[in-house]
Amino acid sequence: MPDTPEREPEPEPEQRGGWFARLKAGLSRSTARLTETITTVFRKRKLDDEALEELEDTLITADLGLPAARRIVEGFRKTRFGKEVTDEEVKATLAESIAEILVPVAKPLELRPARAPHVVLVVGVNGTGKTTTIAKLGQQYRREGLKVMLAAGDTFRAAAVEQLQIWGERTGCPVVAPAKMGADAAGLAHDALARAKAEGMDVLLIDTAGRLHNKSALMEELRKIIRVIRRLDETAPHSVLLTLDATTGQNALSQVKVFREMVEVDGLAVTKLDGSAKGGVVVALAQEFGLPVHFVGVGEKADDLRPFTARDFARGLVGLD
Repeated sequence: MPDTPEREPEPEPEQRGGWFARLKAGLSRSTARLTETITTVFRKRKLDDEALEELEDTLITADLGLPAARRIVEGFRKTRFGKEVTDEEVKATLAESIAEILVPVAKPLELRPARAPHVVLVVGVNGTGKTTTIAKLGQQYRREGLKVMLAAGDTFRAAAVEQLQIWGERTGCPVVAPAKMGADAAGLAHDALARAKAEGMDVLLIDTAGRLHNKSALMEELRKIIRVIRRLDETAPHSVLLTLDATTGQNALSQVKVFREMVEVDGLAVTKLDGSAKGGVVVALAQEFGLPVHFVGVGEKADDLRPFTARDFARGLVGLD
């Protein structure tokens, strides 16, 4: 039985810099990992081949991945090679280089009310934060005045179903849950969409299983969900959101590859940045896949999941205000 989430007060108007401060704090472990070497190495020295090699190694160690690291280093080579630089200059240039990679993928999840309900299928490995991401989105959309329904489609995990029911009660979002554990997830998704249509919902958020130990069975389950809900709406799901746990680092890339084989993933939510020293993986994901990063999460509260902003993330990652 999951712990009952504590009731949050309604949010007060946020002070200027409030979210950025939380983002920067959440990225602090990643920042320390990335900037420790930079601060040590780049204290008034020329940017020569040795320095660039050390920079590339630092970026790879910080989970930005080899392709992004090489792209960034080549940018330094073209514009700053042979020049004397300080660690602060390197950080500022690094933030700009990272932002260039991230800006193309920093896109909001756009809801299309004309397709009401807008169906969001949320997928990902168990433990990446699917259920809590759904709950947080449900709460945020409700605050925006939208009518939201949740579907507890991870029908083999009682904890996931119970957690979603608790959040549903708390946020005022109706929850469609299985009558018994192990029920057919596709049938539940079908019933949820039929009910969402009948009750005039704006958004339907569908939770799913993430049991990768049996990949073929999971693939068939996810594809069946899509086939079945398309009997009611041939355009559904309108969004397929993949949740990724930042603490897994480079393993997040393999998860993207696996889930793209199963379903047409069209957006990412990166969670648990506050517990990770591997926030640089967001850069690796952007460089390798170019998929929109809709949300990042830096804490447990609903307001700690926010739309992804490229330049804020880049500056936070390298420790700049």
